[in-house]
Amino acid sequence: MPQNTCEARNINTFKRFQVMTKILFICHGNICRSPMGEFVMKDLVKKAGLEDQFQIASAATSTEEIGCPVYPPARRKLAEHGINCAGKTARQLTKADYARYDLLVGMDRANIRNMNRICGGDPEGKIKLLLDYTDRPGDVADPWYTGDFNATWRDVLEGCQGFLRSITEK
Repeated sequence: MPQNTCEARNINTFKRFQVMTKILFICHGNICRSPMGEFVMKDLVKKAGLEDQFQIASAATSTEEIGCPVYPPARRKLAEHGINCAGKTARQLTKADYARYDLLVGMDRANIRNMNRICGGDPEGKIKLLLDYTDRPGDVADPWYTGDFNATWRDVLEGCQGFLRSITEK
């Protein structure tokens, strides 16, 4: 039993950090799909009152877009749903991210292959495919090539909803 308020606060802080789930969403360039995953998931956990239980970020498997902001059509699609991604810039996945995050969520099978290469494999089973958390496993549509940000939005939203359900049910 805590002796005083400060001790109780320290115990609660410790418990909070113990249960925080760290998630990294990953796509090729970190300007469309993975930032959409990052910010949709942040929005979902906020609406569920679970913000303090998650640390959520995103990264790329390539170096092509490092330092670039979220691609304007992706930014607009998020904004249509009241989600702000201001300040986000692309960064590349590192081997150290494997230890830093509990789950690394790729948007397509090519991302998964590259994630395994960058991280040196997946010995702890942390690397997942987003749409595996839905009734229609597969790749999240890549709007960079399709131009269809609506399809990507649907894939990301459905994947994040299923992913959040799977995490919170455990």
